Amino acid sequence: MSDWHHAPPHRFREGNSVYFVTGATEKKQHFYRRRDRLDALRTRLFALAEQHECRLQAWALFSNHYHLVVSGSAVREMLTLLHTQEGIAANDIDQTPGRRVWYQFRDTELTFERSWLARLRYTHENAVHHGLVLDATQYRWCSAAWFETHAPAGFVATIKRIKIDRVNVSDDFLVVPGD
Repeated sequence: MSDWHHAPPHRFREGNSVYFVTGATEKKQHFYRRRDRLDALRTRLFALAEQHECRLQAWALFSNHYHLVVSGSAVREMLTLLHTQEGIAANDIDQTPGRRVWYQFRDTELTFERSWLARLRYTHENAVHHGLVLDATQYRWCSAAWFETHAPAGFVATIKRIKIDRVNVSDDFLVVPGD
């Protein structure tokens, strides 16, 4: 099978693999700059993850993109529905039927523990990377605060020690804080 050169290939495997996923809005537009829209996106993401038995290990949602660390056998289906349903909802709110809201998503299967740990930290810290907050736990649309209160203290400490300066992620998004 050859890849289409205009879109990233999605090679989800059967089983319970772990993936790092970055999704982007069409032309990096800020469809989710309002707090209520980010709240709705988060609610839909959580509901679809549960419905498709996908485990969200880390998440960060922004005005024009998201990062996820997610496992499960129906990740592709969950993401396809997320983009479809959120596109319809955004277009209903803005009264713009047929407008393309979500562009694509890129996924990487995480097969090495250090790679997985680095992407967990990268996702948790992404709001800091984009200059939205000084402490990731203060950004309500990411998993940093949840992680610190629900994960074992030793695991939290391990993640905080992981270096992420060499994590190669296409993340050239200019984001805006929610209203």
